[in-house]
Amino acid sequence: MSRQERKREHLKHAVSAKLASADFGDVHFIHNCLPETAYDALDLSATVAGIKLSRPLLLNAVTGGVEEAEEVNRGLAEVARALGLAMAVGSQTAALEDPAYRRTYTVVRRVNPHGVVFANVGAYVDADQAQRAVEMVEADALQVHLNAGQELLMAEGDRDFRGWCSRLAAIVRKVSVPVIVKEVGCGIARKQAAVIQELGAAAIDVGGRGGTNFMQIENKRSQQKVSADLLEWGIPTPLAILEAKNGAPGLDVIAAGGINTGLLAAKAIALGAGAVAVAGLAVRILLMEGREALLARLEQLLEELKVVMLLTGSTSVPQLQQAPLVMTGFVREWMEARRLTR
Repeated sequence: MSRQERKREHLKHAVSAKLASADFGDVHFIHNCLPETAYDALDLSATVAGIKLSRPLLLNAVTGGVEEAEEVNRGLAEVARALGLAMAVGSQTAALEDPAYRRTYTVVRRVNPHGVVFANVGAYVDADQAQRAVEMVEADALQVHLNAGQELLMAEGDRDFRGWCSRLAAIVRKVSVPVIVKEVGCGIARKQAAVIQELGAAAIDVGGRGGTNFMQIENKRSQQKVSADLLEWGIPTPLAILEAKNGAPGLDVIAAGGINTGLLAAKAIALGAGAVAVAGLAVRILLMEGREALLARLEQLLEELKVVMLLTGSTSVPQLQQAPLVMTGFVREWMEARRLTR
């Protein structure tokens, strides 16, 4: 199967899959009945990898490299421009191999010439290819994705992951923009977060378990009979945030993986994330309901985030990161077993 056919199937399964939300049920805010702030005084600006964001929300890597992706990315870029959101393109390997597919990525910069755009490559590319990906979309940062779980269940996927660390280090040295290392659904643990920090990355996108399940998608594509419990592999998003912050305290963290409401976004930020990202939610609504529906849904998410900020007495994203929390159940047990602190 060609790369383009595979990407087309990824898009189809991502849209048809059940829209899951990350499990933040064991993370609880403390209500502040004397918030001493006003709705109009709330500041949603954030900084990730040294890049100023007007909102702590970004549209994460979704697609590219197949004809249908051009219109998907056009619609996402229009929404990003309207709301002042950063946006990442999907893996650019297809366009690095065949320039005919460049337009499915470059459409993002054409539609949103002054917005924040992230390029995207896998950890298997070399440093020169990574820099070409940055130049292709005139990127402000580069995402390097880690997807061993997905590759192992992909019939045509990689089976050898040696050399990823050395390639990451070379990419960080070579490219002209900050590097964000991201998982695609299995989370990043404390030890690997520390390695990523040592390699010189500027930020981590935890890509926790809870949103689009690429292991499940690859299992459906290849029609393998993998047990259901293996398809739930990974670190849940709230715990991936804590793992990353404990392992790499010097790096900004982007929370991704089933963060589909303003309350979940607020909890992710309170656990230590500097921003949150949505992917499956955005492409599903765009393709099934249209651009205006996606715009309305993301506006609702941001409004809900502001409500939580006010009800915790937080006037800014840094203040929300310090809002009091109570952790119970499995989250608390994991934190104690792993000796994680908030």
